[in-house]
Amino acid sequence: MKQPHIVVVGSLNMDLVVSMHRMPIMGETIPGSTFHTISGGKGANQAVGCARLGAKVTLIGAVGKDGFGAQILDGLKAEGILTDKIKQVLNVPTGVANVLHTSEDNCIVIVAGANEQCTPEWVDDYEQLIGKADLLLVQLEIPLASVKRAMQIAHASGVPVVLNPAPAQKLSRDILQYADFITPNEIEFDLLSEGLCDRNVDLQQRMILWNKEYNAELIITRGKEGSSFIRNNSLHTVKAPIVQVVDTTGAGDAFNAGFSVAYASGETMMDSVEFAVKVASTSVTRFGAQAGMPSFEEITNI
Repeated sequence: MKQPHIVVVGSLNMDLVVSMHRMPIMGETIPGSTFHTISGGKGANQAVGCARLGAKVTLIGAVGKDGFGAQILDGLKAEGILTDKIKQVLNVPTGVANVLHTSEDNCIVIVAGANEQCTPEWVDDYEQLIGKADLLLVQLEIPLASVKRAMQIAHASGVPVVLNPAPAQKLSRDILQYADFITPNEIEFDLLSEGLCDRNVDLQQRMILWNKEYNAELIITRGKEGSSFIRNNSLHTVKAPIVQVVDTTGAGDAFNAGFSVAYASGETMMDSVEFAVKVASTSVTRFGAQAGMPSFEEITNI
């Protein structure tokens, strides 16, 4: 594959991760086993994933001018990611994600902090950069207006846009119209398709109805089931290999990185999804969203 230039517009957080044997129930206190501070944020995670797979990556976003922000930037630079488009904001803390983690699942509470300062005006400053990229990758942990602006710029220049609609929220046609690919998990797709079709309809029919309503290619990530999309009005699913799961935290981010790098390198959609499933499946065998991102060599040897 050629080396593509991928621009990621998205969030940067410090993840505060508590690991435990099981999730607590409401009102319950249980002992945790370990605590880690790990650089995260969907934008940063996906940028690291793309860089590990060999892409040139520019990340547009914002951190606080604080200890967490400095630590995040140092880590991104070590990965070879171009960080000069990341704003350092005074008197606003770096975003944090509070993660409760078990070997089989996780739940997350995010405090946006400086991510709210990644404004449409900040994105506009890099219109030329986005317009010359091989692909734009965006998520939903920065202001929605900023996500939309980045997508508009890329769309106007013919740059493919991958929208990872996470964390889950409803999105209007006003935003969806600028995406070439949309990559929800099953919960996120339920929300995106609300009002369009009955949830009791099988997945294939729901996806066909969605594709008729919107022009973007819909690719649903389904955890251990792999990933599904529609071809010739039929559901096509790329199965995930069976692996020993250690941490699922960054699986979706790994999938989006894998798909984006493959597609921006000139691979077909089918081949890009297959590559992305391998990347995601490998990522869950290690602890930490960014630490778990595999290299290109690891994936090609599977």
